[in-house]
Amino acid sequence: MASDHTRSAILSAAERLYADRGFGDVTLRDIVAAANVNLAAVNYHFGSKDELIAELFVTRSLATNRERLNELKAAEEAGGGRAGIDAIFRALVGPTLRGCLGPSSEGSTAARFMIRASIESVPPIRRIKNREVDHLRKFAAAMRRSLPGRAEADLYWGLHFALAMAHHTIRERERLTKLSEGLCDLDDVQGIIDRVVAVSVMALAGGETKAKAPRLVARDGR
Repeated sequence: MASDHTRSAILSAAERLYADRGFGDVTLRDIVAAANVNLAAVNYHFGSKDELIAELFVTRSLATNRERLNELKAAEEAGGGRAGIDAIFRALVGPTLRGCLGPSSEGSTAARFMIRASIESVPPIRRIKNREVDHLRKFAAAMRRSLPGRAEADLYWGLHFALAMAHHTIRERERLTKLSEGLCDLDDVQGIIDRVVAVSVMALAGGETKAKAPRLVARDGR
């Protein structure tokens, strides 16, 4: 029990410090001081700073991915095995945006940690993102069922762009607020989800992308 308490104290302190100060500015000594444990405890439970960061990220990501897949499953069940493409995108980006934006979420340590992870994308987090794609394959499969005639590559690009819009909105929310002089309401999370979904659907509804042959330029510049 004491060991579990120590582990939880380390995770809690690390998440709070990383959320507040970023990954580069926080040392293991900062974490053990905040958790009121010794350095040996961190090495015993996690092995290294990278492993500690990885565990925090995986824990938060699993919760988000579980919510995504639950929403996707509900959408497909409601559609008799085939969800509309808008419902698929909504299940994909909704949990991420709700988890990081809005007055009820932005101030939480978990949200600030995930925002920091999105902005800084340190090596242990990049490795996890590049490795853990199985839940995204389930979304790609749902998209194939929803749009059976669409080119496979277009579906993957559509999924990629939807995720990119969601993550960029989270990372650059302050800049967007300043740029729009407050016209873009970053507290209206449902409105943001609706916009991301609408643009993603519009991109796929525009037809398949045709590959273009590269333009050849003569050696003399003509």
